Amino acid sequence: MKYIFLIGGAIFSFVFTSLAQKNITASSDANAPLHALQPDYTTPYVVPNETQIKATVDKVYTYLEKATPASLIHKASGEGWNPYQIYSDQLTFAKGDFRPVSYEFGVTYMGMLALEKISGDAKYKEYVFKRLRFILETLPKAYQYSQQNPSKTHVLSGLINPKALDDIGAMSMAFLKAKRAGFDGDDSLITQKALNFILKEEHRLPDKTLARMRPLPNTIWLDDLFMAIPALLQFGKDSLNANCYNEAVFQFESYQKRMFNPNLGLFMHGYLEGSEEHPEFHWARANGWALLTNAELLEYLPANHSARPALLAQLKKHLKGLMALQDGTGFWHQLIDRNDSYLETSATAIYTYVLAKGINQGWLDPRTYGPAAILGWQAVASKVNAQGQVEGTCVGTGLAWDPAFYFNRPISPFAAHGYGPVLLAGSAMWELIKNHPFEVKDSAIHLR
Repeated sequence: MKYIFLIGGAIFSFVFTSLAQKNITASSDANAPLHALQPDYTTPYVVPNETQIKATVDKVYTYLEKATPASLIHKASGEGWNPYQIYSDQLTFAKGDFRPVSYEFGVTYMGMLALEKISGDAKYKEYVFKRLRFILETLPKAYQYSQQNPSKTHVLSGLINPKALDDIGAMSMAFLKAKRAGFDGDDSLITQKALNFILKEEHRLPDKTLARMRPLPNTIWLDDLFMAIPALLQFGKDSLNANCYNEAVFQFESYQKRMFNPNLGLFMHGYLEGSEEHPEFHWARANGWALLTNAELLEYLPANHSARPALLAQLKKHLKGLMALQDGTGFWHQLIDRNDSYLETSATAIYTYVLAKGINQGWLDPRTYGPAAILGWQAVASKVNAQGQVEGTCVGTGLAWDPAFYFNRPISPFAAHGYGPVLLAGSAMWELIKNHPFEVKDSAIHLR
């Protein structure tokens, strides 16, 4: 036992010493003000300026402009397709790194539109309009093909015959937001299908809460808050339909009461209806989708809606839980409360966006929330490489009730989930820095 104790003591001493040595200095309090020594920050501990933020998002924009061509080709020959030719399941998107039709790109379009709004630079919204226009030009032939071949899957199947909220919710939101930004295409076929699918076709529990039949029947995925509610809010704003607003609030509250842990300030990723036990795995990006949805509710619900005070209180509870677990690098972990899981970019970008957005909207105090947002942005910006790719993003993820699944999800610059959140974070940080003067004061970031 003595031998084991000595080994344990030696290991402890080694770990303690290696951590403590990071900032050791030869100076003493007798010859230098030690409190003013420069710390060895992993992430730049400075306040970014508008030029730096624009440079970061422009790298992403330039990469995406090349990586998401708005055209189809024939699978066999590689030759281009145009709307005057026959449409079939033998067509695919032209070679690129991403598909322009996906829920991930619904978020990307949202981010581009937000950038255009704060910058006034039309190139961001033109990126969106070009791809949405391509979809609408292709849609009539694709719709006709689906009518004649209902069992066939093709590149626009999800918009015509959606099987899940992922297929159409975020994309319909993007179409409706683009319309408000000046897009004049007729999106009614897609948006009406989306509204019908969300309200009438997607699986629900007996109390009308949206759920899935996988991986087990009647499983609630936290992700689905974002796959349904932002679209409902846009439908409500478009038609002044109170039913859409009330449905959006109902779904959020139904998920919240089942899945939010008020003691931790975090959401669990999955909830199995009918189970007595509900293991909690606080997956970062799913918490991001919930937080982003909460922000969308506060932005688009009518000012006099009775749910607003509770939604703002919920946003602050969630942010309190998240801010307590932000890593010293500015990132958040893949499993938020497991600091032995990896640091993840897309979730960090979403949290950064909502922190900055909340300040810009007047929901949050810039003095106390601003520094965390700035640190988060600097972390996110460090993951945009020279090509404009976003690194450190977890790939698409199912749902599990064990930690190994989340710990071992791969990361990739080709995970489209990272791009929209980074653009959103950049847009909100740009506005934040434009309107709120932060500085490093007494060695820490503070509002001036």
